[in-house]
Amino acid sequence: MSISEQAAQHGLHPVGVRPKFGEYIKAIIKRREFITVLASSKAQAENQNTYLGQIWAILTPLLNSMVYVLIFGILLKTRDGMDNVIGYIVVGTFIYGFFSSTVTSSAKSISGNLKLVQSLQFPRAILPISIAMKEMFVLLPGLVIMMVISQIAIGVIQGSEAIHPERWLLLIPALVMLFLFSSGVGMILARYASRIPDINNTLPFILRIGMYASGVIFSIDRWVEHPVLQAIMSYQPVAVFLNLARQAVLAESNIPLDWSKWALGLGWALVFFIIGFVTFWKDEARYGRE
Repeated sequence: MSISEQAAQHGLHPVGVRPKFGEYIKAIIKRREFITVLASSKAQAENQNTYLGQIWAILTPLLNSMVYVLIFGILLKTRDGMDNVIGYIVVGTFIYGFFSSTVTSSAKSISGNLKLVQSLQFPRAILPISIAMKEMFVLLPGLVIMMVISQIAIGVIQGSEAIHPERWLLLIPALVMLFLFSSGVGMILARYASRIPDINNTLPFILRIGMYASGVIFSIDRWVEHPVLQAIMSYQPVAVFLNLARQAVLAESNIPLDWSKWALGLGWALVFFIIGFVTFWKDEARYGRE
């Protein structure tokens, strides 16, 4: 028996070699508890050096949404197409904030954990996946505030008869799909940002454009007149997930319950997660070695 065969028999593998795809998935599943612990510890560590601590996880999207409501909803009067401008913008800000934070942090998941990558052998996809999970943990308390504000606004502006509590559970599959999509995008960015650090500098500008292109603070149907551009903006992934969250939470007359949008959202989530995972895995042997 050769040395390489003996090493393989005892679970030893060559360094710097990409593992087989099936083995890679099994290795990640085997470390699922580690992913959860890593995500929760990072969530708890966030803002720990500030006076308000974890309250900032709620305050940041809340203050952002209030600023957008004041500037765009009231001063600039972009309320056309919204029955409930407060709820519309609050839901958009909280949900887009999760996507933005996830892809921004995931892009730095390799370069920001370089010592860990260089010193320990583990599936590197754990890093961007744990970041997406961490951002979900951070988002959860904010969702309570988002729901409270949205439902109060619905009751005051539209009347209590407009509230649909039976739809609230739909927010769970909407968030699961958004998690898969954001993880996929994050893994793609993590691979290429580890090679091209300039991506991290350009990403905030891209995400700012994405915010306006996704209808976070205004209704695409009312403010984009060109039919082709309107269709592109309405059916691109982020806009679809915002629509799903608003279907679940709000009672907007121009956002009816549309199961075709849910099917589209599931498609976007699975396609991007699979592409992102495969893209990241293909460069597995190179991370931390350049």
